[in-house]
Amino acid sequence: MSIKKIAWIGTGVMGRSMCLHLMDGGYEVNVYNRTRSKAEDLLAKGAVWCDTPGEAAAGADVIFTIVGYPKDVESVILGDKGVLDNAKEGAIIVDMTTSEPSLAVKIAKEAGKKGVGALDAPVSGGDLGARNGTLAIMCGGDKQVFNTVLPLMESFGENIKLMGAAGSGQHTKMCNQILIATNMIGVVESLLYGHRAGMDMNEIIDVIGSGAAASWSINNLGRRIADGNFDPGFFIKHFVKDMGIALKEAQAMNLSLPGLALAYQFYTAAVAQGLDELGTQGLYKVFESMNSPR
Repeated sequence: MSIKKIAWIGTGVMGRSMCLHLMDGGYEVNVYNRTRSKAEDLLAKGAVWCDTPGEAAAGADVIFTIVGYPKDVESVILGDKGVLDNAKEGAIIVDMTTSEPSLAVKIAKEAGKKGVGALDAPVSGGDLGARNGTLAIMCGGDKQVFNTVLPLMESFGENIKLMGAAGSGQHTKMCNQILIATNMIGVVESLLYGHRAGMDMNEIIDVIGSGAAASWSINNLGRRIADGNFDPGFFIKHFVKDMGIALKEAQAMNLSLPGLALAYQFYTAAVAQGLDELGTQGLYKVFESMNSPR
């Protein structure tokens, strides 16, 4: 399959940078986003603005979507006059939203009826990974479809793997989010402890970030906490969505995940405090407020 034209739907914190990498590779790009202003730099670089997801998909060889919630995925891809209604036969839909495994299976089934390929390919690495082209991409779907779009994903991803049939990418992303959820509790408690002890957070990270306690979260999001930077590389509101999906899937498996449930409660508290537009490191503010000097 010769890939010339790409549709990109969703130019948020991560999607914009990912699309830019493809444009740097010389591909023609149709772009759609609910808020046009978030795509202006892509348009200035030569992307073609489209008024609807369906318009963007029409004539494209590969259609990437990275939106907010499962309901957005379903509306954009399966909705009336959406992506699937307008995708040409032989096109491939790559949904990079963190969404429900069952929805990924449904999309693959409906796409197959129309001779369209489908891949669920959620990502991990946040805004830094998107900008630097170092994302981890976990995929579910047909091997031939995966191999066709792999060169495109390599422009913004570093660790890219087909995990199995449709839905497997989403299940893998749930494993990722479950691990991050409880790890973030450790990150914020550790740094809050160090701060209360009168120590410099960055100096703490210099030491523990290279030992047995090292993690991506402490070395990247911990630095942001230390610098008082709570801007989103990944929104709290979207992380709450992800944890909710994981808990729902776990319940269906008759699986108890108390650590995840605890993290979900803390992040729900962050939403209740109006912190939902902060990055996931904003959990620090919840623990800080819980432990304010009396």
